[in-house]
Amino acid sequence: MTSRGAGTAFSRRNYRLSTESEKPKLTGIVNSKLLNDYLHRIFPSADGIQPATAYRKPLTFQNLQEHLDKLLAEDSGAEDSRDQVLEGRLGPSTVVLDHTSGFEGLLLVDDDLLGVIGHSNFGSIRATTCVYKGKWIYEVLISSQGLMQIGWCTLNCRFNQEEGVGDTLDSYAYDGNRVRKWNVTTTNYGKSWAAGDIVSCLIDLDEGTIAFCLNGVSLGTAFDNITRGAGMAYFPAISLSFKESVAFNFGSRPLRYPVEGYRPLQDPPSVDLVKAHKLLGYLKNVIHIGIDVLEGKLVEKDTSTWQLQGEPTVLITLTHIFNHFAPLMCKVYLVDDVLMHFLLSILERGGAVEAHPLIQQLLDLMWLLMEDYEVHECLKQLLMSLLRAYRFSPIIPDLGLQIHYLRLTIAVLKHEKSRKYLLNNVLFDVLRSVVFFYIKSPLRVEEAGLQELIPTTWWPNRFTKEGKESKEVKEESAEERLRRRAYDRGCQRLKKRIEVVEELQVQILKLLLNNKDRGGGEASRYIFLNKFRRFLQENASNRGNLTVLCPPEYMVCFLHRLISTLRCYWDGHKAKAPAALSSEEAYVPPQLFYNGKVDYFDLQRLGGLLSHLKKTLKDDLALKANILIDPAELQAVTMDDLDEDEETATSTAQRPVAALAIGGALARPSWLSSPTLGRANRFLSTAAVSLMNPRRPLGTLEKMKARTLSVEQRTEDDIEGSHGNEGLLLGRPPEEPEQSITENSLLEILDGIVMMYNLSVHQQLGKMVGVSDDVNEYALALKDTEEKISRCPKRRRDIYEELVKSQKVFSEKLNHLSRRLAWINVTIYSKEKMQDIYWLLRVCIRTIEHGDRTGSLFAFMPEFYLSVAMNSYSALKNYFSPVHSMEELPGYEETLTHLAAILAKHFADSRIVGTDIRDSLMQALASYVCYPHSLRAVERIPEEQRISMMRNLLAPYEQRPWAQTNWILVRLWRGCGFGYRYTRLPHLLKTKPEDANLPSLQKPCPSTLLQQHMANLLRSDCDMAPSFLNSVLNQLNWAFSEFIGMIQEIQQAAERLERNFVDSRQLKVCATCFDLSVSLLRVLEMTVTLAPEIFLDWSRPSSELLLRRLAQLLNQVLNRVTAERNLFDRVVNLRLPGLESVDHYPILVAVTGILVRLLMDTDFQGAKRATAVLLADPCFQLRSIQYLLGHAEPSALAAMPPSADKRHFSLHTYTDYISLEELAKVERMLSHLSEESKQAAASTLPTSEEDLCPICYAHPISAIFRPCSHKSCKACINQHLMNNKDCFFCKATITGVDDFIKPVSS
Repeated sequence: MTSRGAGTAFSRRNYRLSTESEKPKLTGIVNSKLLNDYLHRIFPSADGIQPATAYRKPLTFQNLQEHLDKLLAEDSGAEDSRDQVLEGRLGPSTVVLDHTSGFEGLLLVDDDLLGVIGHSNFGSIRATTCVYKGKWIYEVLISSQGLMQIGWCTLNCRFNQEEGVGDTLDSYAYDGNRVRKWNVTTTNYGKSWAAGDIVSCLIDLDEGTIAFCLNGVSLGTAFDNITRGAGMAYFPAISLSFKESVAFNFGSRPLRYPVEGYRPLQDPPSVDLVKAHKLLGYLKNVIHIGIDVLEGKLVEKDTSTWQLQGEPTVLITLTHIFNHFAPLMCKVYLVDDVLMHFLLSILERGGAVEAHPLIQQLLDLMWLLMEDYEVHECLKQLLMSLLRAYRFSPIIPDLGLQIHYLRLTIAVLKHEKSRKYLLNNVLFDVLRSVVFFYIKSPLRVEEAGLQELIPTTWWPNRFTKEGKESKEVKEESAEERLRRRAYDRGCQRLKKRIEVVEELQVQILKLLLNNKDRGGGEASRYIFLNKFRRFLQENASNRGNLTVLCPPEYMVCFLHRLISTLRCYWDGHKAKAPAALSSEEAYVPPQLFYNGKVDYFDLQRLGGLLSHLKKTLKDDLALKANILIDPAELQAVTMDDLDEDEETATSTAQRPVAALAIGGALARPSWLSSPTLGRANRFLSTAAVSLMNPRRPLGTLEKMKARTLSVEQRTEDDIEGSHGNEGLLLGRPPEEPEQSITENSLLEILDGIVMMYNLSVHQQLGKMVGVSDDVNEYALALKDTEEKISRCPKRRRDIYEELVKSQKVFSEKLNHLSRRLAWINVTIYSKEKMQDIYWLLRVCIRTIEHGDRTGSLFAFMPEFYLSVAMNSYSALKNYFSPVHSMEELPGYEETLTHLAAILAKHFADSRIVGTDIRDSLMQALASYVCYPHSLRAVERIPEEQRISMMRNLLAPYEQRPWAQTNWILVRLWRGCGFGYRYTRLPHLLKTKPEDANLPSLQKPCPSTLLQQHMANLLRSDCDMAPSFLNSVLNQLNWAFSEFIGMIQEIQQAAERLERNFVDSRQLKVCATCFDLSVSLLRVLEMTVTLAPEIFLDWSRPSSELLLRRLAQLLNQVLNRVTAERNLFDRVVNLRLPGLESVDHYPILVAVTGILVRLLMDTDFQGAKRATAVLLADPCFQLRSIQYLLGHAEPSALAAMPPSADKRHFSLHTYTDYISLEELAKVERMLSHLSEESKQAAASTLPTSEEDLCPICYAHPISAIFRPCSHKSCKACINQHLMNNKDCFFCKATITGVDDFIKPVSS
């Protein structure tokens, strides 16, 4: 620290301030008289009265120190008495959370012992200081709005994982999550809190009351007559559930909302506070008063343009001030209360930040006149105070508070040396700096002033009965039009205010991404790059540990500001280098994924693990990218991967628990904890040891012979390249153009933006849609209530009054939600935000296309690029659509086509090995073909790619996830099949869909083009058709058998006398098997329609077998479903929740469609063969065909008791779904089969049992096996040989099958 000697020479920085004795009348700066006047003006006496010049002791730099000490000591005596222990308080004067005792459960506490995160079911902790007399207050900064109970408890309170503060006799708590107060029992109290709120906890031990305030607004007395007396002292305490977080302010910082008469538990540093204000006054005097050396007088100066300008007199004066001021500026309270408010006052005059250079001058002074460690601590505390003030400021209509704090942040960061220090050591290491880019959404719109900003509310009022917004444009009433326009004007006013904040946030990022400030070391951008990568690593590598993740709502705002800043710098570079690409053409070149210059941590690559890819593709890397991998290093990496788990377990076991207690475990921000502090958290339980060691060591990189460095070691040359070194672009493949893209550093930031979207932005975009859904729900309820009011009889006054009350509640809720929705639409779903996500989608598409051209090296691309391409399209289509249409975006059709080509090519790409990403691609393609605009995009891709896609879809279903493949084929057919033009099943029309936007609920949009490709492939490829159709038949057999087995179990459970509950998961699986059976039948109908010769042209191999198998399965399905009073009927009539889709119609019309195609819509020869095979199947029953048209068997009718409400299934009752032409075909088919079955019965000769196939006993023996000579029918042996080459009977390997003709003699 500083030496405080009485002389004029200082041991702080050696400025040689002493004046030589041989020049008593001249200071070497200004004459002694002028200096005396100047110093008396700068350092006036405490009473403010200046003695006359003749009686005033001359001030020089020799006695200035003595004079200053005297001034600073004038009030210290009175203040010293306040340092005594106050009556009514027990414990340390510095109040913190008690991390050594008085806690329950697993908790994480910050280094300052003021921030806490719940890491168990319901952890509790109290402070180190208690009170027993007087009025006291402390504040709690709410970082997450979940389940917490905040208040006071005594030493005798015992908590556990179920009971916390407020659940025991002498503890009292407020819970803003459930809006209740707790003291053993609970009642309603207060308002709901949100992240960013401040709760003040007040206790009056003189009156025996406890009260709470929310953001400075009193919630009223919560408890009175609390227990007092001997031994009763109350500690601040909190209980919080898993991952909830808060930060306490017991008085270490100025209270945000002080209450008159109440004192903070921790006293402010009063003596230092008085000194700091005095010294600040002296500093202001220096700024206001100047010396005119030529005129020999003092002059008033304009503070806004003040500069030091190398004046020695002023500099030495400032040195004396900072000699005392600097140590004070290392204290949290003083930085917050004195320095920050002084700097804010400089900016209060308005205008641009550049119009206030005084802040830059002051920062220059700090770096000049303070020790480095003092400047560092001061800047850290200043940024911490700014961030806390920004985050916990209430929302007001003009967002003035947020703007105020952001402007000062910009002013500080404009100072190059300060910016670099903060970037290197504070912004990402200690602070939650991402908070600066977040605009919190107000939970209580009234307090945020949105009623004044948006006085008129509006919401969509055109709904169908299903709750979906009507597609039909109805005439809007004049009143509705006026309300909507007024609401839109209010939204525009809100948008303009928020855009001011967003622009300031972008300015902060522009400062952090400055790459021209190379004076005194590395440019800011390259420091930011390394910190940004580390930030991504912490969020990507700790997905299982919620306490280190950046909250998704912060990530969304950070992403948009970063995109705006990146595009500004990108296009700025384009203006200077016309050969480079514009930001509209941006992409990430493929070499970043394999040259090791950018760390992707442990994120999955398309081709699997990076170590595996380096081994298998090392030759391709050498050939295409000129990158060599050292075999010895590769072997070391492989061994490290093998031993990883053992090493981690060993290091965890050997690590001393004491190291955990002092917080040396994780050097990272505590994202859900204190709003400002982070670094390393203390774990309050040894059970947390395993959480402290990530599974894979952070920051490890597999080494290549190409120079690779860890993130912290990289320099500007390693990133941008120089002297033939390509930097990040090392290893350009021959397929990649030589054209300059942009600055390499911007490419890495772009890559990080894509990763950010994948980490949590997409899920947050989906989450916030819930507010829009709530508006729709309430609007529908309000409309329904108004209709009931209009129909309510006048005599039922009681019902009318209840309906009016409901109407009022719904209207108030809609007014609140519509204003909140306006805020969300502006901050998250605005047109500009939509364009950001669209730009990101196009970046991913171009990146994937460039990577695809590299051939085998495409496997190095991280999976998240494909995920972001799919998810960003989904977000644009589903999340932004209520406000803005994707069709308005430039190049929309072309983008859809490019994305369709990616999905069509890569869903079956052998270079992609991850099952999750392959499933995601398949699901995305399945969703793509459900909507007309995206299906047309699939049809626009090159013909070769379309045919390749269909070939992959027609691959055999075995050994791959086939359900989505089948769904895609069904969607391509839906709208063409028999009775297959429905959007929802007929029996479900009266029920409300869970989500009308689901792909399965879209109107049919078949693709005749893709159907034709399928038909051509099945006809031309003799091997494809049998293998594909056999796999479909196998899966149909399995799915329908599983379905029958499950409904048998459901029926048995329903018939038991005791009360039974069928597992909902079993019902869901049962319904899924039914839906799969129907979709497989539709694919068979599609195949029979498009290429009937596959079944009916018996010159093709396997055609007869396929037809027989098909007939067998169709008969089984018909028999199970159409039998009178059968199992299927009984389960359908139960109408169990979860089995809504199970009904006669979908499965019977699918079977009917196949039969009609085979028997009615083919040539004579084909129909004859199909009829013969169908009738030859032993399971065929004519009554099943009669059932389709409502013709029940006479015997069944006689056995059934008469029932007025019993209705038989008949296709005739579905005339809205089945055309008259289709019904006529079914009638003709029934007549045809009736006639053919009579003829077949008359001509069939009796067959002895010995001549029947010993496998199926349905057909005569017609085949003999070589070499064992066993026999069966051809159908059985052909089907068997598809999967097995062993004989049925002797297990010998069958080498051939010959026709068997029974000898006449036998």
